[in-house]
Amino acid sequence: MGVDIFLIVMVLLVLAVIYSGVVIVPQGHNYTIERFGRYTKSLTPGLSLITPFIDQIGHKVNMMERVLDVPSQEVITKDNAMVKVDGVNFFQVLDAAQSSYEVNYLENAILNLTMTNIRTVMGSMDLDQLLSNRDEINARLLHIVDEATNPWGVKVTRIEIKDIAPPTDLVDSMARQMKAERLKRAAILESEGERQSEILRAEGEKQAAVLEAEGRKEAAFRDAEARERQAEAEAKATQMVSEAIGKGDVQAINYFVATKYVEALKDIATSPNQKVLMMPLEASSVIGSVAGIAELAKEAFSENKGKNSSGSVPKT
Repeated sequence: MGVDIFLIVMVLLVLAVIYSGVVIVPQGHNYTIERFGRYTKSLTPGLSLITPFIDQIGHKVNMMERVLDVPSQEVITKDNAMVKVDGVNFFQVLDAAQSSYEVNYLENAILNLTMTNIRTVMGSMDLDQLLSNRDEINARLLHIVDEATNPWGVKVTRIEIKDIAPPTDLVDSMARQMKAERLKRAAILESEGERQSEILRAEGEKQAAVLEAEGRKEAAFRDAEARERQAEAEAKATQMVSEAIGKGDVQAINYFVATKYVEALKDIATSPNQKVLMMPLEASSVIGSVAGIAELAKEAFSENKGKNSSGSVPKT
């Protein structure tokens, strides 16, 4: 019985020793191994064996990318404006040994480093730059913090500023400034529209004046042409009357005088400022002139008839 108990105890001890030397590392983690308190190696995910009672697990390090909330803090900008800022930090451990033995309380160190550099970067900018250049702020923070955490075996993948909250009075002042700027732009656009409208109206009036002048020019040209033709006709008629007078035909004088006499009466009767016309007329003179015109017509017709009869061929 004593031997059996001894054997059972020995088997249990052997199993305990073997079990203490077997280490299972889950996915996404690394374990650091220490021998007598000194780092020797890191275990990757899977089944691993260590020396029992000599090697022990030092730190269990999460190798997955983690998100660190950056709490809200007050920042004074370059133009002495007080704003509240918060953000997030995304980082990943690349070297388990460095993250375990190069820095104590890794997450707290990254958080304080991020908050300090947020105040440094944003404090060097004006409020307007702070509100409009958020991408530039994120890029500068990422470069500075990633370079600072590199000795810790950490890769900072992203730093994002979540919210920038200026004071209430500053927000009201910015709203008034924005409203004034929009009113200014609206007034400029309205004045530009009125200016364009005036230009178009002036162009239209200019075009209309040009067309009207061209119309007057064409009308004047046609009036001058008509007067020229009328003058030619009058000159020809005067020439014919002169030739008739030269031949001793008295009726031609009566025709000429009667024509001018009737035209003078027409001009007097159609005068726009003449409402009532009362004047003595010598009817016998007018009738005599008209008789002279009739005599001229008869003579002209008789001459034409004589020419036609003399030039005709007798019938057989």
